[in-house]
Amino acid sequence: MDIEHKIYLDYAASTPLDERVLEVMLPYFNEIFGNPSSIHSYGQRAEAAVEGARETVASIFNVAPEEVIFTSCGTESDNLAIRGAAFSKREATGANRILISPVEHHAVLETAHQLSKHFGFILEFLSVDEFGRIDPEEVKASIKKDTAIVSVIHANNEIGTINPIGDIATVCRERGVLFHTDAVQAAAHLAINLEVTPVDLLAIGAHKFYGPKGVGCLVVRKGTRLLPVITGGSHEYALRAGTPNVPYIVGLAEALKLTTQNLDTRSNSLRALRDQLIDGVLASVPRCRFTGHPRERLPNHASFVFEGVDANLLLVMLDMAGFACSSGSACKVGAPKPSEVLIAIGLSKSWAMGSLRVTIGKDTTKEMIDRFLSVLPRLVEQVRKNKL
Repeated sequence: MDIEHKIYLDYAASTPLDERVLEVMLPYFNEIFGNPSSIHSYGQRAEAAVEGARETVASIFNVAPEEVIFTSCGTESDNLAIRGAAFSKREATGANRILISPVEHHAVLETAHQLSKHFGFILEFLSVDEFGRIDPEEVKASIKKDTAIVSVIHANNEIGTINPIGDIATVCRERGVLFHTDAVQAAAHLAINLEVTPVDLLAIGAHKFYGPKGVGCLVVRKGTRLLPVITGGSHEYALRAGTPNVPYIVGLAEALKLTTQNLDTRSNSLRALRDQLIDGVLASVPRCRFTGHPRERLPNHASFVFEGVDANLLLVMLDMAGFACSSGSACKVGAPKPSEVLIAIGLSKSWAMGSLRVTIGKDTTKEMIDRFLSVLPRLVEQVRKNKL
């Protein structure tokens, strides 16, 4: 099937670049191309663009511009936050413990595992309920005197569940422990006000909200000390060396600005389509379970598990039928083992191996959802019979 006629239902993996974002980026590829660190006028114009973008992001999150650090992606932002805070805190106080949830994105999970395996940090996990949510009271009880940092994902990429980040951040602030949240999925759909929510470190990536791939940022609140992961020059307040990617940084700021405009109206529209999708799947596919929280979830996110289904085979068949979906996280496509997230919420392997994530976006229509619902039940049955 020609890709122009396919239906894209994987907006949690990536989004198309908004044409308005591309328009503001274009001059910085060939007209305003200077190095922002250069003193001459070419460099000054590039620097002005970067600093303007920094001010835009800062105003959206209600932080100071110098608290916005541009990176190459959400993964790098998570790495800088976890690794940078852990090493800095241990050097300053001897704190040697990292506390995270078992449903984190691999950018957090694998970073924490490496710090434990190779650098001597103690890694501890919070528990989650059947929806993948973390209880702030458990966070409070789990923090110890030598806890260096706590990290809890804002909104889960696989099952869409939104965590009570405000309450968790408040607990960490009261206990004097740094708190980081991966807000890569959340930034596209949720209002984030860091003047009210005491998060110390917050990571985002532009391609989740119709910006370019290859750029992200980390909000580092004043007084939070980090050991740089990438060393060299004094770029980004000496926290991230390397010549800034000016057009992409400009694109991130524009995409975030556009995303936060009419956020409630767009979320309500997405939520209506999402609920149509969820109700349709549960009514038409036998031996199916809905995953994630029924209410506290991203407005564009629907996720399911089907008993006795090979998720990767189902994705292939959906693609052949003209639908682009995902199995849990895009980072796990092709993995022969069940998702850690689905195991953490108590699903058996026979159920967890049959996961499907369907995420919608600004171009999704009711007719697209209807077409998907008319095809999915038959494909699930075919996969169960292992017949192409």
